[in-house]
Amino acid sequence: MRNKIVLISGGAGFLGSHLCDFYINKGYKVIALDNLSTGSKANIKHLNDNKQFQFIKKDICQDISDIVEAIGSNDVSIVANLASPASPPHYQRLSLETLAVGATGTLNMLELARKYNARFFHASTSEVYGDPEIHPQIESYKGSVNSYGPRSMYDEAKRYSEALIYAYRGRYPEVSTCIGRFFNTYGPRMDANDGRVVSNFIVQALFDKPLTVYGDGNQTRSFCYVDDLIEGITKLIESSESNPMNLGNPGEFTIKQLAEKVINLTKSKSQISYCPLPGDDPLQRKPDISYAKRSLNWAPEIKLETGLERTIRYFRNVAGA
Repeated sequence: MRNKIVLISGGAGFLGSHLCDFYINKGYKVIALDNLSTGSKANIKHLNDNKQFQFIKKDICQDISDIVEAIGSNDVSIVANLASPASPPHYQRLSLETLAVGATGTLNMLELARKYNARFFHASTSEVYGDPEIHPQIESYKGSVNSYGPRSMYDEAKRYSEALIYAYRGRYPEVSTCIGRFFNTYGPRMDANDGRVVSNFIVQALFDKPLTVYGDGNQTRSFCYVDDLIEGITKLIESSESNPMNLGNPGEFTIKQLAEKVINLTKSKSQISYCPLPGDDPLQRKPDISYAKRSLNWAPEIKLETGLERTIRYFRNVAGA
């Protein structure tokens, strides 16, 4: 029997590397693609000597014939598309690249899934809802998104990807696709400098620096620990569902509450520093996960405090190293 392969774009990223671990532990061969614009080889270094793992430095917006050559005649059962900058500093710095990977990169991964008759998974985001006018957000909500603003390159890249997948299924109905809309995810292997709120707060607190809260801190977010999200992703891939599905933790916290929790858990001397709210920053976020509960029998289990403790431990180790 030929070796089943999982192909993961963005495989050296925060989430992609955890997905690599999951499938390696399940006995699959994993090929990780990443151009390392925001990913890091440090996230996958523990897999370097694993014969079931292969890393290819690759921009998926470029010609993909070399990927086909690398795969050869093996069976690819899953194509997971997680390639994209995902934090404001990164996608604003790489604005054109973010739009390109949402368009050309997604199309290239769909073509690979069609070639190998593989299940295609796409990592989308709660940002498709923009600054939502309904709360909590359900998949049928069409969003309140600014197409011409400081977050538009990411929001619209992800919205375009979803439209592309819908159109692709219409043209090639034999291709099996699924889409997960992620809400704020956190955990080990986050980039300390990527500008996301959890990593920002933890790093600032560990060095007793002021925690930068934008606006009045009353805007809300829902935080999902990485292990819970990986379980949701893999259950979605194993299912026959095709419509976009919210994957996040419905627990809702203000940014100020998060800052206070981080200060308490790190026993930091940090104070909160309030800064102007960036443009188009959503005022509320909370997923309705009824669809995932019903279809996948999935719901997050890890409490915010538990996840934060694990993430703080990771950043302490990184800081110590």
